[in-house]
Amino acid sequence: MNPVAYTGRAALSILAEIGAISIFALRGAFAWVSGPFYTREFITAAQRIGFNSLPVVGLTAIFTGAALALNIYDGSARFNAETFLPQILAVSIVRELGPGFAALMVAGRSSSGMAAELGAMRVSDQIDAMSTLAVDPFKYLISPRILATTIMLPFIVLVADIIGILGGWLVAVYALDFEGATYIRNIDAFLTTEDVTSGLVKAGVFGFLISVMGCYYGYKSRGGAQGVGGATRSAVVASAVAILASNYIMTSLFVDF
Repeated sequence: MNPVAYTGRAALSILAEIGAISIFALRGAFAWVSGPFYTREFITAAQRIGFNSLPVVGLTAIFTGAALALNIYDGSARFNAETFLPQILAVSIVRELGPGFAALMVAGRSSSGMAAELGAMRVSDQIDAMSTLAVDPFKYLISPRILATTIMLPFIVLVADIIGILGGWLVAVYALDFEGATYIRNIDAFLTTEDVTSGLVKAGVFGFLISVMGCYYGYKSRGGAQGVGGATRSAVVASAVAILASNYIMTSLFVDF
């Protein structure tokens, strides 16, 4: 095999896939502009992605906050800086861990669900039948899911931030002998609006990427049940990679060097 030719083919394939996903994302995000807007589909998607994801996100957040409090206390104790635990924990959760972990949980739950649902519709020719009946699949299937995920994930992350800080508070007060009111006052004095805003902006971008990956791989799936399984797997992996990569890019933009 010619390694140069193989590398070139791989690079062109990756670029072609990125271009196809970008075109799909733009078409899906703005398909509703020219109408009609399917409100019922949007509300259903928002309920599935937002409300139904809260239990798993809440459990993840509270245990993350609790474990983070223990680790921060152990590390800061080496420098006699245990009193900074509330501030470090709050900033870590609000800026990074809250958006990141919540997005990964939603990606595993909702992105795979979108891919499986749309993939099943594709392999059973339901999407083709929809087009035959003059119903645009992008307006009816794709756009409501993208909008719902993009709008709902910041609310999910806001709840995850509160629960994560609560988990750290429980450990700090009942295991590390912190005073509860002082703990809250330190967070209130140290945490800024910019910290919260940056996390919520990340959440909106993560929601957009999660829905695009789930819809794209489900919509493009082929090959029966095996193809649907492959589309689901690809959607989750692509969502996770997109979340982590975009998180670094946005963090580099938000952080002042």
